[in-house]
Amino acid sequence: MNITSGKIPKAQKIVIFGVEGIGKSTFASQFPDPLFIDTEDSTLHMDVKRFDKPTSWTMLLQQVEYVKINRPCQTLVIDTIDWAEEICKKHLMAANGWSAIDSEGYGKKFVALAKEMGTLLDKLSEVIDVGINVVITAHAMLRKKEEPDEMGAYDRYELKLEKKTAPIVKEWSDNVLFANYKTTIITDSKTDSKKATGGQRMMYTTHRPAWDAKNRWQLPDELPFDYSQIAQALTEATTSIAPSIELPPTDNSNVQAFTQDPQPNFAPERTNDIPAVVPRGLADLMRNDGVSYEEIMQVIYKGGFMPEDTPAENVPVDLWDYLGSNWVNALDLLNTKIRNF
Repeated sequence: MNITSGKIPKAQKIVIFGVEGIGKSTFASQFPDPLFIDTEDSTLHMDVKRFDKPTSWTMLLQQVEYVKINRPCQTLVIDTIDWAEEICKKHLMAANGWSAIDSEGYGKKFVALAKEMGTLLDKLSEVIDVGINVVITAHAMLRKKEEPDEMGAYDRYELKLEKKTAPIVKEWSDNVLFANYKTTIITDSKTDSKKATGGQRMMYTTHRPAWDAKNRWQLPDELPFDYSQIAQALTEATTSIAPSIELPPTDNSNVQAFTQDPQPNFAPERTNDIPAVVPRGLADLMRNDGVSYEEIMQVIYKGGFMPEDTPAENVPVDLWDYLGSNWVNALDLLNTKIRNF
């Protein structure tokens, strides 16, 4: 048995959540060499590296897998996790024929949602294992907290996620940082009237009844919401981690070496080879995996979904959604029953 002592440097798992417009994306962009999976177009005004906006759950998971294998950055940013959860909901609805997540049988559906979100967190942990930091941003929401004792009920800020999802995200993270505007109430001694002033952007690092937060860096409870306030702590936590940018495996003919293109395109070039009748989410998956329009139609025919020669215009929307939600199975059918014959 091996026994070690002392601190062990490791890439960090960081959740940043806060009120609307406080600058979560800008804060995340200051981490070392960030690459964004932007689920809500919040970085379009920023000069950062980003994947194409994921249009399906499968596409989002593929982007995370790409980072793990090819290591094109030092920090992967999911911006935001609550919009990623919405993509996950649509995926489960399409895969299971549900009209909504919060309809009849909601308990079972929310368990399925938490399980699928857990799959994403597992994949992000694999990114951590190869030495790449993961930063997750989220919106904050006020939720009424009921206490059984004399405290009664009060409002508190939480991650804007479903009740079964939020706990697993918090448990997964090393640090949960809450950002909000600090307001000071001034009382006029003459009139006894009160006035709000201030509005400084602040970051809270420890749990309080009014908000969720935690940190493993021994940070002060309250700091200005500025990346410089945590930069040293991050460096100390990750020191000795090998550089994350490496050349891809030599036996990988489908991936262009980074030495040939120092700023690689992180998603396939969009072309007009796939008709507009194919939903964008499925079309993106097809381009990612080199599946042509003719091949996806063969999947529909050979899979017994529609009769031979059915035009794409007659393919139901539900069937397109089903193929996107079960993309791994569709690829398996294509590779084993169509391309090899």
